[in-house]
Amino acid sequence: MSDSKNGASPVAKEVIALPAIAMSLLQTLVFVVDRIMLGHHSPTSLAAMQLAGPVEWSVLSVFLAFEVGTLARVGKLVGQGNRTQARRAAIVSMGLALVLGLGLVALAPLVRAAIPHAAPHASPEVRRAATDYLEVTLVASPFAFLGAVCIATLQASGDTRTPLFIGSLANAVHIGTNRVLILGAFGIPALGARGAGISTALTFALETALGLLALSRLGRPVSLRRTKDSRAGSRRRYGVELASIVRVGWPAMLERVVYHVGFLGYVGIIASLGDVSMAANQSLISVESVCFLSADGFGTAAASIVARRLGAGKRDEALAAAWLAARWAVLLLTTFGVLLLLTRTLWLPLFSSDLEVTRVGASTVPVLAFAQPFMATGIVLSQSLRGAGQTRVALLVSLAGALIVRLTFTWLFVLKLGLGLPGVWMGSTADWMVRSALLVVVGAKQRKPKQDIQT
Repeated sequence: MSDSKNGASPVAKEVIALPAIAMSLLQTLVFVVDRIMLGHHSPTSLAAMQLAGPVEWSVLSVFLAFEVGTLARVGKLVGQGNRTQARRAAIVSMGLALVLGLGLVALAPLVRAAIPHAAPHASPEVRRAATDYLEVTLVASPFAFLGAVCIATLQASGDTRTPLFIGSLANAVHIGTNRVLILGAFGIPALGARGAGISTALTFALETALGLLALSRLGRPVSLRRTKDSRAGSRRRYGVELASIVRVGWPAMLERVVYHVGFLGYVGIIASLGDVSMAANQSLISVESVCFLSADGFGTAAASIVARRLGAGKRDEALAAAWLAARWAVLLLTTFGVLLLLTRTLWLPLFSSDLEVTRVGASTVPVLAFAQPFMATGIVLSQSLRGAGQTRVALLVSLAGALIVRLTFTWLFVLKLGLGLPGVWMGSTADWMVRSALLVVVGAKQRKPKQDIQT
């Protein structure tokens, strides 16, 4: 991923295209509003999301790893102008989404049963609220997976505006149903965490319906509607697409398993600090998610451009896109970090009126701000590698960062040095620092013309 001044100009507008970033910020807004509503329902509901949120995110993220293969494969085929094959890849991905989603529904009871063992130090009320949330959202997994594949297919084809429209409409509905179901309205009792779960499940279903509707239109680079050319497909050709997606997707799945095993261990350390630190951490994560998903927006744009440019044989433009996206993300996240640090006394009380929760949160914000440029670099460059099909490299970087560095340093800072919640964030910052350094080194070596894996 070496920089190229000549290649930067053709891709600059796509890299800084606002729809992908706005889509991520929209998701963040809903996440933040969720936490504010849950905090106003009760501290127990807010703390419960420290358990349920990471579990849901980890499980869905691992099972959705094949989405990486979808983006890389569909993007490359679109870049080659092969719409028929891109359609097959999209259909195969959707079939895989349904199969894995139903598999997760079958495993949902085991996931819920693991909650007490994952956080033995949390109060029974917090564990019960977390289980209430997961009982609903895990059953909605098929919708979550199918909707995510629809969005990935649209983005891989170069369409970022339609996902933004879908996200805007779905999230507006989500905020409204959250208000009714979490806090109660129109004769409906306040359901707290369970209400948040029901609202999330409804949002998954709506996004899926809108995504399928968008992809059913003729004239798109990737359309699910059958044409004369698409009827010539065979089972063997669909099997080829499945093999291509799995070949790129399995290292991504293993990477996410590694990352989330480490992350759940990290969550266990947070839970050992008690309900106050768990609630304060949710406040910090809610706000930092603005930064994280902004970088993810740049990363998604970069991954799509990388896949399509490599498919079209324009490697210099693909490499330039990755570096340009990383630079913009670093600039944006660094600015966010400084603003969050300067305004921490204003936004922390929005999540909780408990003075101890806000005090613990305020002591941790400087570490959050310091981490932003490293997180931006790590997110964008790893996404770019996945768009190029280099999922094995991303796997090795995650292995070093999430499983080794994060757990080791968090254990050291929290359990040995007794630094509390700031120590937790020091551990995650160490992870991002190591990860970004490794990715920059890998990017500097991307000079040979055939570094990308054939997808």
